[in-house]
Amino acid sequence: MRNPLPPVPTNLLDIEVADSLRRGVPTARLVAAPDNDDVEPLEIEGVRITGKAGDVQTVPGDGPRWVAGLGEGEPKGYRKTGAALARAINASLAEDVDNGGKAFRAVQLELPEEASGEHVTDLTLGLLLGGYRYQVSGDDPKPSVRTVRLVSADPAVPALVERATALAAATALTRDLANTPSNVKTPAWLADTAARVAGPRVEVTVRDEKWLTTQGFGGVLAVGGGSDRPPRLIELAYRPSGASRHLLLVGKGITFDTGGLSIKPADGMHLMRTDMAGGAAVIAAVRAIAALGLPIRVTALVPAAENHVSGSAYRPGDIVRHYGGKTTEVANTDAEGRMVMADALVYGIKRFSPDYVVDAATLTGAMKVSLGLRTGGLFASDDALAALVAEAGARVGEAWWRMPLVEDYAENVRGEFGDVRQTPAGPGGITAALFLREFTAGLPWAHLDIAGPARSEKNYDDVVPGATGFAARTLVELAASLA
Repeated sequence: MRNPLPPVPTNLLDIEVADSLRRGVPTARLVAAPDNDDVEPLEIEGVRITGKAGDVQTVPGDGPRWVAGLGEGEPKGYRKTGAALARAINASLAEDVDNGGKAFRAVQLELPEEASGEHVTDLTLGLLLGGYRYQVSGDDPKPSVRTVRLVSADPAVPALVERATALAAATALTRDLANTPSNVKTPAWLADTAARVAGPRVEVTVRDEKWLTTQGFGGVLAVGGGSDRPPRLIELAYRPSGASRHLLLVGKGITFDTGGLSIKPADGMHLMRTDMAGGAAVIAAVRAIAALGLPIRVTALVPAAENHVSGSAYRPGDIVRHYGGKTTEVANTDAEGRMVMADALVYGIKRFSPDYVVDAATLTGAMKVSLGLRTGGLFASDDALAALVAEAGARVGEAWWRMPLVEDYAENVRGEFGDVRQTPAGPGGITAALFLREFTAGLPWAHLDIAGPARSEKNYDDVVPGATGFAARTLVELAASLA
């Protein structure tokens, strides 16, 4: 019987680079929008072509089968167009098959002469990710295009495509891990999958609940204590020879979040299978960093646990002792992400002595209110690191907005019965970041709150419904800039 689960990592289409069009291969044409409103839109075989980014039209006749608009020529427009084109091509392929036609598996398109490296990168990202699908089904998967051939004589294009493919693969793997249903995705499954997909240059060590108990990972054990699926700590290490800088990544790995005894409302709880999207992004980023051979040492930690409800669940009012000894007063068991990440941050800093620390987590609903669903919240103790993160995101199509670490609220983190409070008074996203800062030992540190953009209910740009893969590309690009 066929396994209804999609493969992890998902199989992305191949992008080839050629110097000329091939006869008999379906062709797509890219066109820019008119310079001003007075110019009549292009018309091909009676089909009106607006040229707007993402507007894809199917054209009858012997010429190009699809014509896709590029908008005003910005790189983001190329990414949006690549994604829309991939969806349109797959829809045409499925329609051909349904009508008894022969399935085509390759499509070609000619790059505009004015396309720069950024344009090629964004177009490639869109083509690779726009047609992403995740569906658990007993039916055979719908047919999809296997190969897109980019036609260009520019000798720089193959390397650009190769690098963009690695970035897209990181995003897709993040989506795969976050989309996997939680009846499959236990902490052990996530750890085993990370070890399987990490690649030959990444060393993966999985720490079980016995090791966590011996070492005193009180936050991870408290959060995972309510589930009969025990927690794990996933360690990934990439150590290229000659690397002079060391980046520590920490990703929240809550494989399902009921809220614990502070239980969530039923509406929306099904989305909590993606509550490990930060951990997924970290796993996928290390895999891509190693595949690209970037000259920077990277250690990644993903504390993985299931926050469940049972007689052994941790309680509001508990005082939890973290790795390293600091204690936290628990007020809300649904603020579990910061509990597991506190352990991992202290362990990673003490054990590995990194130069920089960056964490990623679907941490607070407050950030969804503050920034919406397409922008990640960026907190940082170091201005230079904050700028590097934001610039890295801009280069790979992920938007970040720096949020303040307001010192007036720092005193609220101080505990009455323990060292710190889990949910101090004040703005939720800011106070959560201030809580995490207590565990960073004064190192240059950035906290990425991706609660908003980690999942989507509709298509936009290269995003499809479900997990978006947000943050993975930024982490890869950040590592490249630090290297």
